[in-house]
Amino acid sequence: MTLPFNLATQTLITCRARGDLVATAESCTGGLVAASLTAIAGSSDVVDRGFVTYSNGAKMDMLGVRSATLDAYGAVSEQVAAEMAAGCLAHSAASIAVSVTGIAGPGGSDHKPEGRVCFGLATATSTLTCTKEFGALGRDDVRAAATEFALSALRDQTL
Repeated sequence: MTLPFNLATQTLITCRARGDLVATAESCTGGLVAASLTAIAGSSDVVDRGFVTYSNGAKMDMLGVRSATLDAYGAVSEQVAAEMAAGCLAHSAASIAVSVTGIAGPGGSDHKPEGRVCFGLATATSTLTCTKEFGALGRDDVRAAATEFALSALRDQTL
């Protein structure tokens, strides 16, 4: 899997121009969003930190995701993505935070199929969420598509 350097560069340039400091909260992407940004020299003035919260315990411990939310909706849900993004913002110096949680595959279920990824985008004034159905592209391609979507969300400040 190759990192999306052009998109990461565009994201850094745009966030830098806005004066944004970025943080990421990642589950199924395993840190690829933060890695894409920090692969670019000079990114330290834009990237504050990244949380890889693969387990539910990590989501709760590091980001403050509530166990009640996980129990009610599951880790792959917009509700959890919202709490991940808000927790990422609260536990960092960032002005904008993106979260990613999903099923990269292989596998999934009828209720939560492979390729379903939920995103959160938090600022001091709002938290947005969305779900993308990338389909059963295979693990690497779902993770790459989710990484690119998250970078675009940071760049465009919207989902």
